[in-house]
Amino acid sequence: MSSPNANLFSALRAAFPADLNAVAIETDQGLLYTWSDLDRASAMMANLLASLQLPPGARVAVQVEKSVEALALYLATLRAGLVFLPLNTAYQTSEIEYFITNAEPAVVVCTAKNFGWVSKIAFKAGTQNVYTLDDDRSGSLLERAAHHSDQHTPVQRSADDLAAILYTSGTTGRSKGAMLSHGNLLSNAQTLKDYWDWQAGDVLIHALPIFHVHGLFVAIHGALLNGSKMLWFGRFDPKGVLAKLPEATVFMGVPTLYVRLLQEPGLTREAVQNMRLFISGSAPLLIETFKDWQTRTGHTILERYGMSETAMLTSNPCRASDGERRGGTVGFALPGVTLRVVDDAGQAVPQGEIGGIQVQGPNVFKGYWRMPEKTAEEFSADGFFKTGDVGRVDADGYVTIVGRSKDLIISGGYNVYPAEIEGFLNDLPGVAESAVVGVPHPDFGEVGVAVVIARPGATPDPAQLLAQLKAGLANFKIPKQCYVVEGLPRNTMGKVQKNLLRQQYSGLFA
Repeated sequence: MSSPNANLFSALRAAFPADLNAVAIETDQGLLYTWSDLDRASAMMANLLASLQLPPGARVAVQVEKSVEALALYLATLRAGLVFLPLNTAYQTSEIEYFITNAEPAVVVCTAKNFGWVSKIAFKAGTQNVYTLDDDRSGSLLERAAHHSDQHTPVQRSADDLAAILYTSGTTGRSKGAMLSHGNLLSNAQTLKDYWDWQAGDVLIHALPIFHVHGLFVAIHGALLNGSKMLWFGRFDPKGVLAKLPEATVFMGVPTLYVRLLQEPGLTREAVQNMRLFISGSAPLLIETFKDWQTRTGHTILERYGMSETAMLTSNPCRASDGERRGGTVGFALPGVTLRVVDDAGQAVPQGEIGGIQVQGPNVFKGYWRMPEKTAEEFSADGFFKTGDVGRVDADGYVTIVGRSKDLIISGGYNVYPAEIEGFLNDLPGVAESAVVGVPHPDFGEVGVAVVIARPGATPDPAQLLAQLKAGLANFKIPKQCYVVEGLPRNTMGKVQKNLLRQQYSGLFA
C-alpha cells in the first residue's frame, strides 16, 4: 500500500471548500477568482512544468510582481513536486546573478521588463527555461500554460522532500538558501490554524509581498488551509485596506503597515468592529504602536516571531483562555516548538536572563543549500538551531527578543545585513572603511545609517555614496543617512564597536 501523499499542495487542496465556484480571492482591481480558478490555473502551470521533464528537486526561481497568477505558480510548483525559490522584486543584477548561479534553477520566471538582463544571467548559468509573468495577467508563462490540461494529479512527495528555498542574506559573505520541506511548512500551517483559532467564515486581508515567509507561508497557507476568502492588495494601500476592513476578519501586517493605518482618520472602532484578529511580525512592533492601536481600535495586536529557516516559532495567545497578549513580547513558543535561551557556552541561562535563542521542532529547516559546513555550524550538538537572535523568557513563559547577535537590521519587515552594504561601500572611490548600523525609526522600525572613513586626500560626498549604492542594491537596503567621519570607535582588538555607533545615532529619527 502506498503512503498518503505528503505533498503540501495536497493538504491545501483538500481544505478547499465544497463549493469550488465560491470566490477565493477578490483583488483590489475588482477581479474575482474562484477556488476552481486556483485549482485549474495551478493544474495548467503544473502540466507545463511537467512537460519540461525536469529532474526531481529542480528549482523554479521566481522574481515577479505580486499577483494571483504568481500565487498559482507557487501552488503549481508544489503540485509538480518541484522546489519554489521566491526572490524579492527589489533585487538588482549582482544579487540575481548570485542567486541563479548558486541555486541553478531549471526554470526562471521574471517580469517582461526584466527579461533582457535576467534571461542573459539565467542562460549563462545553464537555465534552459525562462518565462515572463506580469501583474496584469500577461506573460509567456500564461501563454504557454494555456495549451495544457486543467486537470493534474499532485506528484507524490514525502514530508522530508524539499518544497522551497528561501535566501536569507548572510551577515558575513553571501546569502544562504534555507531549505524548507513539505513537512516543515505543513506542520507550521496546521499549528497556526489551531493556535490562531481560524474559523469558518474568516476572511483575510492580504496586503503583504509574497516572496517571503510572512506573506507567502503564514498568510496564504493560513487562508488556504482554512478555505478562507482573501481580499488581495497588489501593494499596501492604507485607505484601500480601511475600506475593506468591514468585509474582513483577519489582517496580517508588518509594524510599518500599522503605523500607516494609524495615520488614517478613518481608523475607528466602527471601522474594525467586524475584525477578529490583527497579527504583526517580521520586525519589532514598537510599544507605542501597540498601545496606540489598542486605544484607537479596541483591538490588541498579536505579535509573533519567526524566521526564514523555521517559519513561525512563537506567538502571543489568540484565545483569551491561553493568556493575554503582551506588548514588547513575541508570546510563547508554539505547540511542538522547543525554545531555549543559552549562554556562549551553550548552557541554559537562568529564567529572565538574556542569551542566545535556540529552537527545535517539526518546522525547523533541513539546512542551507549546498553549505554543509555552515549548516553544521548553525546547529547545536543535540540538534537545536541557533537562531542568532538574543532574548529572554520570563517566569510566565513569554519570550522577548532583545536584539540580534549579528547586527541584522530589520527595516519595514525586510532583513538588511550591514556586512553586505559595507562591502559595496568599501569598494566605492574615496572610501577607506565603513560601518552600517541600525537605528530606531518611527515608520520602518529600524533603518540603516552608514558611517564612512575617507581615504587620505579624498572627500567623498555622502549623498553621492548613497546614490551609487542604489545602482547595486535593492532600495530597502540603502541607508537613510550617511556620515563621513575621522575615525570609528574600536575595541583593543581593533574591532569596530557598533554598539557605540548605534548609541551615537539612535536619536536621529526620534
